[in-house]
Amino acid sequence: MAFYQRRAHLRGISRIAVFSVAAFVAVGCSKGSPQAVTTPEPVIVTAPPDTVVQTVTVTDPELEQRNATLQLRLLERDAQIKDLQQKLDQADREVVRTMAKLQSSASRAEAASARAEAEIALEELKASRAMGSPAVSQTERLLAMSTVEFDRQNYSGSLYLAGRARAIARQRGGPGGGIEESTTAAGEVRFTLPLQLEAVKRSNVRERPDLESKVLFTVDQGSRLVGYSFVGNWVRVSDDQGRRGWIFHTLVTSRQESAP
Repeated sequence: MAFYQRRAHLRGISRIAVFSVAAFVAVGCSKGSPQAVTTPEPVIVTAPPDTVVQTVTVTDPELEQRNATLQLRLLERDAQIKDLQQKLDQADREVVRTMAKLQSSASRAEAASARAEAEIALEELKASRAMGSPAVSQTERLLAMSTVEFDRQNYSGSLYLAGRARAIARQRGGPGGGIEESTTAAGEVRFTLPLQLEAVKRSNVRERPDLESKVLFTVDQGSRLVGYSFVGNWVRVSDDQGRRGWIFHTLVTSRQESAP
């Protein structure tokens, strides 16, 4: 009996030992194994998209058509001017040839004097800031022709051409030559011929070609004006009463003369 009790006691001790060892191993494994380290995911920064600036141009079909028509009219006018200039040159040559055949009484001294006066008029024209005026090139061309005829001893022809050159230079690019030199604006270019204009609406005519200048008088829509010269976007004009001043170019248009 005692034997069996002792044996049961030993079994209980063995079970306790086994449980203790198992618990110890479990605790050891728990402390010995390293904890898993969580790596943070990289943050992806997305660059903002490029900004595309789009410009929308609003066009006026009527204005585009008007501009196209004006461009074509300018080309037509240029062709007409070239044709008329060629005919005028031909007429000058015919006159000179006729004078050479007639051998008129014009002397060498008269021709030389006329050429000298034409050259002085040309220098005055250039000094009046009209270098861009067609009158300069016309005067120079006629003077060159006069020199050729002078060298050919066609003094009548030379005198005629020199007189034509002097007349053009004295006009200072057209009837706008009546403008006094003291009032000539910097960069002012005279028209070859006066422009027949009219006001497109009620507008101010100013003392100088700028918006800050004093208003000299006001013209109503349809008022008749004559343009003599321009500076940038400004046109020097006069009205039917003889008053003169500057008006912005968009405020005038070509005058349409009514048929008789």
